[in-house]
Amino acid sequence: MRGKIEVIQADITTLAVDAIVNAANCTLLGGGGVDGAIHRAAGPDLRKECETLNGCATGEAKITRGHNLGARFVIHAVGPVWSAGNPRQAQLLASCYRRALEIAAERGLKSIAFPSISTGAYRYPLREAAEIAVSTVARFSEQPGTVERIIFCCYSAEHTRVYEELARGVPER
Repeated sequence: MRGKIEVIQADITTLAVDAIVNAANCTLLGGGGVDGAIHRAAGPDLRKECETLNGCATGEAKITRGHNLGARFVIHAVGPVWSAGNPRQAQLLASCYRRALEIAAERGLKSIAFPSISTGAYRYPLREAAEIAVSTVARFSEQPGTVERIIFCCYSAEHTRVYEELARGVPER
């Protein structure tokens, strides 16, 4: 897509990147959707490692090894559950993306793939969540010395279409 930012439709558990981001719950111990898929694909050692992390607050992120995944690491980001009229949820969702990118940059990782955080079981409206994700990632990617390749990995055609449309608005790098 635009410079560092790409949009693809794929199963995030199959990507060979430095890190994939897990749309995790606060326990970090697995759940449904992308969280469950990542835990299943990574194998039981991911859960064992997550048990040592003592959970994670909404809007924050923590890193583990990738175990049986093609990705070397999993960055677990806890997004907000959608609640109409809650002004803080946009800040918390943006924080998930920013914290995941900060962790990746601190580790010197060159590639990262994000799912659409909070748009599944947490019911965040897709377009609003995607706008927050793309704008947060675009701002972060402008900083020198950050992650070189940022992928929005969409599972459905609808998600892919929305992310591609928004990513087209990101200036060329």
